[in-house]
Amino acid sequence: MQDIFIVGCGYVGQRLAQHVFAQDDEVEVMALARSAQSHEQIQQMGIISVPGDLDNRHWLSELPTDQTIVYYFAPPPSTGIEDARLGHFLEALKTKQYPDKIVLISTTSVYGDCAGAWITEQHPLNPQTDRARRRINAETRLLAWHEKTHIPISIIRVPGIYGPGRLPVARLEQGLPVLLEAESPYSNRIHVDDLVMACLLAGNSPDSGLFHVSDGHPTTMTDYFYQVADVFGYPRPPAISRAEAQQQLSAEMLSYLAESKRLNIQLISETLGYSPYYPHLADGLAQCREESEEENE
Repeated sequence: MQDIFIVGCGYVGQRLAQHVFAQDDEVEVMALARSAQSHEQIQQMGIISVPGDLDNRHWLSELPTDQTIVYYFAPPPSTGIEDARLGHFLEALKTKQYPDKIVLISTTSVYGDCAGAWITEQHPLNPQTDRARRRINAETRLLAWHEKTHIPISIIRVPGIYGPGRLPVARLEQGLPVLLEAESPYSNRIHVDDLVMACLLAGNSPDSGLFHVSDGHPTTMTDYFYQVADVFGYPRPPAISRAEAQQQLSAEMLSYLAESKRLNIQLISETLGYSPYYPHLADGLAQCREESEEENE
């Protein structure tokens, strides 16, 4: 397996590193670290820490990215409609530092609301939030870099990520309401281990590509909260109408509830051989509970 360089070594990046080490402990895994806390955390995992700050282009001068696969998981800035962070990273890559491939995580929110339709990667982009516009800007920057350098890239558009330690438990504990099932939009999700698998498949492919990924079995967002509550022993949250939601839910939650789509994953399945470990939410939640119980033993 080839050496890798992770940019944005948070929840997904650390999980990817763990999978890589489990497959081949001879692989060199490096990751960008801005703070002393990040440096210490990733060092403890056996990851080589590389100092750098994506918000400061002058602190990205020595990136050991040549002959690596770069997994770019860093989020864009929290405001605006551009991703200057990715721009700074790409500008820092000199010819002698070009990686063998870059895999970028994007978001399926770039499609906007699709009224619950099944969509492929050919569906027109229709971003409804600045968060989605920043992701489109990141995709555009990477595609332009690819056209200039001819280095292969993969862009993976990702829906909601769940997994051990990343479930709406706090929300359930607070008893915050959800939409009535009949009014709840379709939502797509992916277990973190399936996302890691998709990223590794893309990284190991010599070809460029644009894919979206999910578990292949979308349900409503209300169903998601109900299933998490049932598996982890919480009361199901109260259900309210959309009109009531406008008064009671946060602007961020309302933005998620404003979009409904179902993702067709045929392209990534046929092209890269992607087949999720957890094709149904019940499967993935069972794994989350099992891992949580093991950690608490």
